[in-house]
Amino acid sequence: MRERWIKGPGRPNGEALQLSVGFILARHFTLNAFANFIDVLRLAADEGDRSRPIRCAWSVLSNTMHPVASSSGVMVEPNERLGDPGKFDYIAVIGGLIDEIPNLNSEYLRYLQRAAAAKIPLIGVCTGAFVLHHAGLMDGYRCCVSWFHHADFLEQFDGLRPVSNQIFIVDRDRLTCPGGASAAHLAAFLVEKHIGKAPATKSLHIMMINEAEVEESPQPSPTLDFNTSDPFVRKALLLLQQSLDAPISVSQIATHLGISKRRLERHFKRVLGTSPQAAFIDMRLSLARQLIENTDKSFTTIAVECGFSDSSHFSRMFRRRFASTPRECRKSALKPTNP
Repeated sequence: MRERWIKGPGRPNGEALQLSVGFILARHFTLNAFANFIDVLRLAADEGDRSRPIRCAWSVLSNTMHPVASSSGVMVEPNERLGDPGKFDYIAVIGGLIDEIPNLNSEYLRYLQRAAAAKIPLIGVCTGAFVLHHAGLMDGYRCCVSWFHHADFLEQFDGLRPVSNQIFIVDRDRLTCPGGASAAHLAAFLVEKHIGKAPATKSLHIMMINEAEVEESPQPSPTLDFNTSDPFVRKALLLLQQSLDAPISVSQIATHLGISKRRLERHFKRVLGTSPQAAFIDMRLSLARQLIENTDKSFTTIAVECGFSDSSHFSRMFRRRFASTPRECRKSALKPTNP
């Protein structure tokens, strides 16, 4: 950590700046991820909620100084032009819409490459990890992406294996997180590391976040119906969820988690009372029911998307699980409810 003494507006003379982050906003970046990250820094930088950048500082960087549009249309004005990346302790890239990643100006890519050459740690937030890969700066590093973008990542970066069952990853001088609330947790991790645990905790509490998540915490998932705090089972379920359309074996999951197949099966039996195979089928059938009730996709299409190569087998399994056929399920979902 390079200690600097900076005098300026809002910073008392001689006050030590302990953490400084420069932000690069991709076109149509995710506003929520950016706001969560920067608000943790803001709340940790000063006593109370006075927002003075005393203990940490932040700046939005630009090659043109034109306002940058977020994916929601809200505009953010940069603070300064691209310059010496060495003035910051970290450079963070806030990503957004997948289709915009190749459109990032080459000046930003060169700036990130200069930062990497100067040994400045780089942060990828949301699809910011995609940008860092696009700049050739993630080779040999573990990378955290959202379960929602797992397939997109594999399509764009052949041969790389993203991790999408953790809330964030710190691999030497590369830090990545999938966005949303995880951006706040990654920022809190940095605040605790450079300033202290109390400011990190204060920031999260003011933001109505109960407590900091550790790096290994699993990503939350909207379709994960099983309720368990067992880390092996939760991570296994998230891995299963990411491959609903292309089933993977229990042995492959166990290898990914670094435990034996038998041990993983014991964990499932103890906390869920079932096997990993049965849980996987239940997840696939639950997704199928959701698609049947909320889309007009054909039953054949739904069967394929949920990992069933044979539609008749899918129909039998569905009826066994829900005591109705896919057709009966859709018909029931379409019935108007009484006022």
